[in-house]
Amino acid sequence: MSQHIEQLDKFPSTRYMGSKSKLLDSIWEVSKDFEFNSVLDLFSGSGVVGYMYKCHGKEVTSNDYMAMAATYAKALIENKDIVLSNRDVERILKQTDNDGFVERVFKDLYFTDDENRLIDNIRANIKRLRNPHKKAIAKAALIRACMKKRPRGIFTYTGQRYNDGRQDLRKTMEEQFREAVTVINEAVFDNGQQCVSTWADSLKLRKKHYDLVYIDPPYYTPQSDNEYVRRYHFVEGLARDWNGVDIQKETKTKKFKSYPTPFSTRDGAEEAFRAIFKKYADSILIVSYSSNSEPTKEEMLALLSEVKENVKVVPVDYTYSFGTRKSVKRNSVQEYLFVGW
Repeated sequence: MSQHIEQLDKFPSTRYMGSKSKLLDSIWEVSKDFEFNSVLDLFSGSGVVGYMYKCHGKEVTSNDYMAMAATYAKALIENKDIVLSNRDVERILKQTDNDGFVERVFKDLYFTDDENRLIDNIRANIKRLRNPHKKAIAKAALIRACMKKRPRGIFTYTGQRYNDGRQDLRKTMEEQFREAVTVINEAVFDNGQQCVSTWADSLKLRKKHYDLVYIDPPYYTPQSDNEYVRRYHFVEGLARDWNGVDIQKETKTKKFKSYPTPFSTRDGAEEAFRAIFKKYADSILIVSYSSNSEPTKEEMLALLSEVKENVKVVPVDYTYSFGTRKSVKRNSVQEYLFVGW
């Protein structure tokens, strides 16, 4: 077990909304009594849960509808042994001809002109990398650098109004990129299994049998939105190089339209859960959920009971540290792990 913990500690820390890094012990605790090898992490997000299962020697498929999440997973879960060398890093940082897209489109919004020029330079050099896992590491490092250089790590506002002078904000973009490469390189390992990263809508992912399916969808609550694209549109754009998105030029933040998701409404969430549970009815199902979300706890147990003989809910005390003011009581919620087998 200590070997697993040692490897898991190498996962790059994250400020990603909804990351389950604090719940890993609880998730493993409800998983470990089952016999299973193949795992699908259906909504991978930061990738930390899939990485945890990889650390325990499982064959992991990590999926997300966000390109940035699929990029993390390609670099850290699918990748067995590829790292970026010092020579690679120097080549990526070397001045080169580029399209100037970020400097032009996002001028004066999030970063300085020099920082935007560096981002464009890195983007151009990443395209010249041939190895897909080297590309994934470099993209993941650039995303991480941009989030660390951004007060609160989000892109829902412009300017520097939340700049509290913390060390991450004082470092240069180049320093952040180099450090990100180092921490990602150090987290790369081979667990002896064939792990995969996929980028797909959870409901459209090609059906395949997995022994265990872990489900951590966007939580629907009437009080707040669960739009990851709105918060992370800039770094999501980096991950997909703004291909296939329509930037809403009239918006102050130059965001692009959020991806359609059934989890943006209560009825949509319920139907999506029903469809996912039915699709993976032959797998052990573990669902992360929050007490302030809808459908309710009782409704979730009923939905699981439609496909599973045995269902239980394990409550976990958990305080969200992201996105809501401390004065807002909904910040402290009960996290649930629903289990069906």
